This record gives sequence, structure tokens and C-alpha cells, in this order.
Amino acid sequence: MESKDNTYYIVQTEALPEVFLKTIEVKELLKKGEVTTIFEAVEKVGISRSAYYKYKDYIFPFYEMSKGRMITVALTLEHSPGILAEVLNEIAKANASILTINQNIPVHGVANVTTTLETKNATINIERLLKNIQQIQGVKNVNILSKE
Repeated sequence: MESKDNTYYIVQTEALPEVFLKTIEVKELLKKGEVTTIFEAVEKVGISRSAYYKYKDYIFPFYEMSKGRMITVALTLEHSPGILAEVLNEIAKANASILTINQNIPVHGVANVTTTLETKNATINIERLLKNIQQIQGVKNVNILSKE
């Protein structure tokens, strides 16, 4: 797993091998204090300690990468009054800071909005925030464009 560059990829959970998901599960069990030893945790999730040690430094939830960083998000919103305000309220509730916001003129009943957020003071992880935004009526699409 030695690499000269640190290139990161965002991969949907469904595409990951089971051992990666179980490695994350072990880390979460330890972090939450549900188990006290790595041996207990790997036994509970059903992987070997060697598999855990092999991958533990290479896989982690997206929110751990995004904590304290900037995230640029592209949104597609229905052109209806109040939808953007609801999105902004959701961001404010999460205590994320809006650094930039750009809304294009609506075309065919939808508006494209791009916003850059600083997440260092966020009270929820970025995955949860994006899911909350996606559930707002009138939000058609939410995509991460970049992260720093």
C-alpha cells in the first residue's frame, strides 16, 4: 500500500469490498467505546486483526476527511420561492459557514446553485448535512464538486 502520492477518491459504499466496510465498523466500535480492544472489535464484526491493521490507516469515513475543510457543493433546485432559503437554513442549523454562493438564472424551472462551505465548526458530519439538504422538497440534486 506504499504510495508516493496521496490521491484520494470518493467511492460509494456499495462499491467497496466488505473488508473495508468492516474495518470502518471496527474503528467506529472503538471510537464509541462499545468495545475496549481491537481483538474484541474484529471478533464482533468478523474480520481478522491482520486485515484490520492492513487497512486501518487507509480507509475512513468521508466526514473525517472533510472536518475543518472547505467543501464546494453543486445543487439543482426547483425554481420555487423559499427552496434556497431552506437549504441555507439547513446549513446554518449544522453550524457550517457559507464562504461563497452562486445562483444561476433559472432555466426550464430549475436553478443551479454552487456554494462553498467551511465545515470546521459543523455540528454534524458533511454526509448527514448533504442528506438533510437532499430531503428538502424542491432539491433535485446535490453533488460534491471539490474539497480542500
